[in-house]
Amino acid sequence: MQGGMSIVFDGSREDYFPDLMSWAQENGASCDSFTVADFGPEGYGLRATRDIKAEELFLWIPRKMQMTVESAQNSVLGPLYGQDRILQAMGNVTLALHLLCERANPASSWLPYIHSLPQEYDTPLYYQQEDVQLLLGTQAVQDVLSQYKNTARQYAYFYKLVQTHPAASKLPLKDSFTFDDYRWAVSSVMTRQNQIPTEDGSRVTLALIPLWDMCNHTNGLITTGYNLEDDRCECVALQDYKENEQIYIFYGTRSNAEFVIHNGFFFQDNAHDRVKIKLGVSKSERLYAMKAEVLARAGIPASCIFALHCSEPPISAQLLAFLRVFCMTEEELKDYLLGDRVINKIFTLGNSEFPVSWDNEIKLWTFLETRAALLLKTYKTTSEEDQSMLEKPDLSLHSRLAIQLRLAEKQILEKASASGRAKRLHFQKKQEEGALLPRYEESDIALLENTDSDAKLPIILRKLEEVEEGQEIPMEEHSPFLNGEKAFWFKLAFEEKKRDTTERTGSSKKLEKKKKQLK
Repeated sequence: MQGGMSIVFDGSREDYFPDLMSWAQENGASCDSFTVADFGPEGYGLRATRDIKAEELFLWIPRKMQMTVESAQNSVLGPLYGQDRILQAMGNVTLALHLLCERANPASSWLPYIHSLPQEYDTPLYYQQEDVQLLLGTQAVQDVLSQYKNTARQYAYFYKLVQTHPAASKLPLKDSFTFDDYRWAVSSVMTRQNQIPTEDGSRVTLALIPLWDMCNHTNGLITTGYNLEDDRCECVALQDYKENEQIYIFYGTRSNAEFVIHNGFFFQDNAHDRVKIKLGVSKSERLYAMKAEVLARAGIPASCIFALHCSEPPISAQLLAFLRVFCMTEEELKDYLLGDRVINKIFTLGNSEFPVSWDNEIKLWTFLETRAALLLKTYKTTSEEDQSMLEKPDLSLHSRLAIQLRLAEKQILEKASASGRAKRLHFQKKQEEGALLPRYEESDIALLENTDSDAKLPIILRKLEEVEEGQEIPMEEHSPFLNGEKAFWFKLAFEEKKRDTTERTGSSKKLEKKKKQLK
């Protein structure tokens, strides 16, 4: 019944880019190394106007240009924020309403930025029903439906709140606030929000960062940080860029499901792609208590969502540990619960070099092979059929995204099933040959940490912050935006975190300390 967006700006988005650059320059941002340009299928991005060297600081955006939860509190939205628990608990929702209020304010200092935002997006909130139907049977469809459901539910809540709450009486939304308005604001925030430190540096807050958010994604490392001393977001070049080349940043280790749902694009060469898989020990199983106890000692829940990866091996150390415990016999479980060396043995659960038994390895890889094959049967089309559909020239962008995501899921499951089969055959051969099991020695503890292989990390020492977002930890029902940020925390004072080196320095001492605590 509603008539679309309540406010539509004249002209095209491109018409407002010169104003965006001028506004940025006036407010102390760096603007001499790039310009905004159209890159065809990738959309708008930043184009280098000179040669830029790798690791060169080429972009900085002062806090006063950024729209944050703090700036929302100091705006016309402040009185309502102070009295509404939803806004206080959900920074992304606060930013969405902040964006709408500023868009309706002709005197807003952020208008040059708001004018430059897309009029609509390619997130699933803009899909037609036939596009969503292409995702039926996929692992991602539930997140797509939850995103739409939660957005609609929030809109209904805030529509009523804006009309009835005394603290909302001066909001510009009171006269006109449509679902299309909210869908646009949610998508603007979801595709752009990031975490930055608060002004005093004591905690993090959500922010929209003009100009910097025009950068498109490629593989690489995080090259953006926050300089508290100068109070600005800073970005160094990911690689060497020649004049007129597009400047990219790395959004983080996101799956294609996350890219499609939260950012509205599919990244073809995604080295971090993965498929969620929910696994758990049945509470009705006779050995449930024993399995749950072994898992708890390893820091793993008895039921949670893991991930199958597109790379080899398809499972992480944590999933390997879970599957080993999942497939243990009663005698094997006792071996990990009783005795003097049980603490030491827990550390080997996620280490691929120390099987529980040949029979246990055969069981777990058979399970993985079978589970992946069963998941593949839930799809209504084959990989070959998907590839044929993608060759159709008249396919809509949203349908293309849905089919690309569906195909990528299948390819990961196919690889996981094939990997499970190869491993099963390998360990069956070991068993038939009567090969001796590798024995774990006390001196091997240091070796578990002094390697680049994730599969050899003692999982009990892995910090929660090192786990990919939503991956391999118990997942509750998400808030409506489903973690829409570009998947990283800004580093204070622009200190690059090198996980693979610094996190593991001195790890043998940490391990000995942890063992003492456990004992």
